[in-house]
Amino acid sequence: MSAQQRNDGLLPETAIILIGPRYPENIGASARIALNFGISRLIVVTDERPDEERMLKMATHKAAHLIQAMTVCTDAAEAAAPFQFIVGTTARQGRQRIPERTPREVMRDLAPLVGANRVALMFGPENTGLTNSELDLCQFTSTIPTADFSSLNLAQAVAIHCYELAMAIRRPSTPQVKESDFANSHQLEGMYQHIEEALTTTSYLMDYNRTYWMRSIRQFLSRVRVTKKEASMIRGVCRKFLWHHAARGDVDGRGLDGDNS
Repeated sequence: MSAQQRNDGLLPETAIILIGPRYPENIGASARIALNFGISRLIVVTDERPDEERMLKMATHKAAHLIQAMTVCTDAAEAAAPFQFIVGTTARQGRQRIPERTPREVMRDLAPLVGANRVALMFGPENTGLTNSELDLCQFTSTIPTADFSSLNLAQAVAIHCYELAMAIRRPSTPQVKESDFANSHQLEGMYQHIEEALTTTSYLMDYNRTYWMRSIRQFLSRVRVTKKEASMIRGVCRKFLWHHAARGDVDGRGLDGDNS
């Protein structure tokens, strides 16, 4: 990120991803909030484009261009594909979820990566939030601390996260990554597919524990912050292993399922 971009508060490589928003007005309000904090890209995951008039009503004329230029995707993986770092927001906690961290804590770690990387803040539907499979696409997860009533309006959640990111970036002590070679979501998902295939072939992963262990592997590698070169290397190792396993099966005269016919 250049000094001018940092001073102006512009985040050209940062986007808001809304997964299945129920109300077009919330999309418009989120666009207006995002623009206030220098975020000018909006991605919505939905089966069909929401009512534009209702979105524009809340976006106002200042953020109308975000609505008109917003990207519509059919699923979360497609929306996440170009980004190196994604923050998933959640109010729910569970045994397989990443330990709870506040937006301020998350943005403090994310801020040095902004500018040199494509970054997205991902929000789930108003009534259910992000699913575990959608959170699997995220390298960070954020939970807004609230009192007993934990439900916040979508636009409120967007506002809190955008504000905390803007404040973290503006801190003079925040270091900045000058150049980045981190793998994006598309590259990481390809790597995870190869890892899962290799571990399944060795019977390390079974149907009853596949989701648990793959989620643990994802969480570990998210902390490592895999580069494009490392993702390619891991995929190469997995491909070589699978090739040797298949070749050995051919030599033994049986298929990979142990069939001797």
